[in-house]
Amino acid sequence: MAGASGGALAANVTAAGAFGFLAAGYLDETSLRKEISLARSILNLPDSDRLPVGVGYLAWKLEKSTVAEAEDMLNTALDNHVQAMWLAFGVRLDEWIRYIRSYDKIHRRSNPTLIFVQVSSVEEALVAVENWKVDVIVAQGNESGGHGYGSAPPLLTLIPSILQCLREDAPPLLAAGGLNNGCHIAALLALGAAGAVLGTRFLATPESLYTNPQKNALITAKSESTIRTMAFDRARGTQDWPAGVDGRALYNNTVKDLDEGADISVVREKFKKSVSEGDPDRMLVWAGTGVGLISEIKDARAVVQELHHDTVERLKAVSELYLGN
Repeated sequence: MAGASGGALAANVTAAGAFGFLAAGYLDETSLRKEISLARSILNLPDSDRLPVGVGYLAWKLEKSTVAEAEDMLNTALDNHVQAMWLAFGVRLDEWIRYIRSYDKIHRRSNPTLIFVQVSSVEEALVAVENWKVDVIVAQGNESGGHGYGSAPPLLTLIPSILQCLREDAPPLLAAGGLNNGCHIAALLALGAAGAVLGTRFLATPESLYTNPQKNALITAKSESTIRTMAFDRARGTQDWPAGVDGRALYNNTVKDLDEGADISVVREKFKKSVSEGDPDRMLVWAGTGVGLISEIKDARAVVQELHHDTVERLKAVSELYLGN
């Protein structure tokens, strides 16, 4: 959720009883430290305490940096005692995992940093578990908003496929992609996932870093409004993603023009103008397939409470069906 999840969103999600992540994304070290500090202040925790939020990194961004620059970015989270770090989209994830483990060992931490790794296939999940010994696996289905592998199967296929290949002592498997309400979460729990990851739903909150025009676009969108594309990365010059990765966003004229062969320089000028003017016909709004289920902007704590309540209600309903037999 680069450009969308900062310290305020992560902290308020955690405060409500879920676990919040903030995005390192395209931030520099100073900006990342500021967001982490904001999360700590909202949770009212001293600097010496473990901070119960996570920081998510785009591994390809680390890999484009010098080793020293990459380590400084990781140290920004580690020095601030965040509870977890999330790694995705890179070819050297094992290197960053070793660095995090080494940092914890050198600093003799009794509670090592939890490492989440995002996967989109059975093969990736097995490497993460057996080779890298990660703490949590996040299986991202094709329905997911933002960037992901276009070849990823939908969650209803991906989750069972991974589970049937994991040992009983495997780390928790979380489901991500197109999830927006308690019904979705309950379904994934019934499928065997240990938990669920929601992104798009939390974009439509006051704490999200999305602009008001972007949030309004989310709550007026339909579930069929999204498309997987690299058009927005071409328009904003962020095309260094690994092969096979594209992004799911709301379809608009930026995508239409590039699909029809419009001059990229013209599209970029129009896109740049749309960002400053908040033009929904051209601006970027990442969103998963469940976006049509969002009907209002609601604060993050209320969203967590609503999700919990609805999940419990759906699980109760299913259990009553079972007991009725």
